[in-house]
Amino acid sequence: MTNPKTLIIGFGSPIRGDDAIGPLAADALEAGPLPAGVSVISRHILTAELTEDIAAADRVIFLDATVEGEPGEVRVRRLDPDATALSSMAHFLDPRELLAWVQTLYQREPAAYLISAAGQSFGYANYALSPTAAAALDPMIAQVRALIAEPPATP
Repeated sequence: MTNPKTLIIGFGSPIRGDDAIGPLAADALEAGPLPAGVSVISRHILTAELTEDIAAADRVIFLDATVEGEPGEVRVRRLDPDATALSSMAHFLDPRELLAWVQTLYQREPAAYLISAAGQSFGYANYALSPTAAAALDPMIAQVRALIAEPPATP
């Protein structure tokens, strides 16, 4: 049996403080040992060009910062394609929009998750994570590792 293909996409702005936690987590995962079949992409924003990579995966895990929740809190939630999801000016496309494009263009629906860490500092020209977000980085990575240790759920 071949290993399922898992794609991890960390996204966020490196110049907006805690918003950088998604790409930082992705970069840390990519630097460490990963199971066969797992690939990592780090981006500032989500764009339509990612649809081909997502369509080739059995599972996709998005990593991002959020303003919802207590600072430092890490949440995992299952995502479904949603063509009506509102885009964020900060990330261009919502992950659910990308999943809807994948469903429409490729007739594929990989199992999808969003792992987010609540931040507290998102000011411009801020190139460092707050201490609270920095403390959430390892738990965020641990959540990813727990997910990729399991077989992908069916959508």
